Amino acid sequence: MRRLVVATRSPHKLRELRELLALRNAELVSLDDVGVVGEPDEVGETFEANARLKARFYARASQLPTLADDSGLEVDALGGRPGVRTRRYAGADATDDDNNRKLLAELDGTPYGKRGARYVCVLALALPDVTGPQGGLPVRTVRGTFRGRIAIAPRGSGGFGYDPIFEPSWVAPGHATVGEMTAAEKNAVSHRARAARRMAPILRSLGF
Repeated sequence: MRRLVVATRSPHKLRELRELLALRNAELVSLDDVGVVGEPDEVGETFEANARLKARFYARASQLPTLADDSGLEVDALGGRPGVRTRRYAGADATDDDNNRKLLAELDGTPYGKRGARYVCVLALALPDVTGPQGGLPVRTVRGTFRGRIAIAPRGSGGFGYDPIFEPSWVAPGHATVGEMTAAEKNAVSHRARAARRMAPILRSLGF
């Protein structure tokens, strides 16, 4: 089986992508599994730019095909914030609760009809092919989007990040958040799941 590096040190994310991609001819391994140290500065202003940057960085470091993702939350009423700063919205060392509180405070008084938001995930695949462009690292990207709105208050303890304050678009305002969904329900509709469904045939066409 061919090894495919997933640019993460999180067992949760590695397991999730193994399940979502369901590749028969690839062994998905983490950065720690292949002994890669260090990380790039995520200086991109878009999810696509950061995903490409990470994929190339770790493909060079590992000399293996590498799949990286960059994902986050965009809120209409905030002009697309937090965007690429989703993880560190309330500060470099912010917890999920810190970020959620900051976002809810910024939307305080905003009616449900103007609380539209979307989760976005971009997956980038870098192949360490010395004959390719971009310094021998051609990159393919796909994008997945999960639309919804920001709740008035957190509900549910499932998921992570902004899940307790994100309501899917097909749910009536004030009803279930992603934090109240099961892992299977979330994986069927999430932004990462939708991106993975677009990336899977690309990987299979390359023999993974």
